[in-house]
Amino acid sequence: MFVRRFSMVVLACLVLSACGGVDPNSPLGQRKAIFKQMLKTNEELGGMLRGRIPFDGARFAEGAVKLDQLSREPWKHFPPVREQDHTSALDEVWQKQARFQELARSLETATAELVVASKVQPYRASQLGPAVQQVEDACSACHKEFRDH
Repeated sequence: MFVRRFSMVVLACLVLSACGGVDPNSPLGQRKAIFKQMLKTNEELGGMLRGRIPFDGARFAEGAVKLDQLSREPWKHFPPVREQDHTSALDEVWQKQARFQELARSLETATAELVVASKVQPYRASQLGPAVQQVEDACSACHKEFRDH
């Protein structure tokens, strides 16, 4: 009796844990995955500049290129009409497309400038820090206007 009851509880937990997940192939799933990669990459770059991670110039430059590539990807995963899935994106994304696209281009410009800064050697935090801050500011500006925190 105990084994059967325990099995039922485990099965119920598994079924419930599967509910509410995001389809990784959906537009929401695609952009969430890209944003997570962007966050991880940016945290690594910031960590190197702030001394939390040992600075490695080649790795920093590779990270800047990766972040620049990623910064151009999530926008194509915002469908013309808001999906019904739970998303952190506010309705304004779809209502104010011109402004949303302007901020997306601002991020792309900032990441491109970070790539340029990461090619200058010798590497100096005084040169890389402002470029990383510009990327972080671009992210923050978009989040303030278009993300439900």
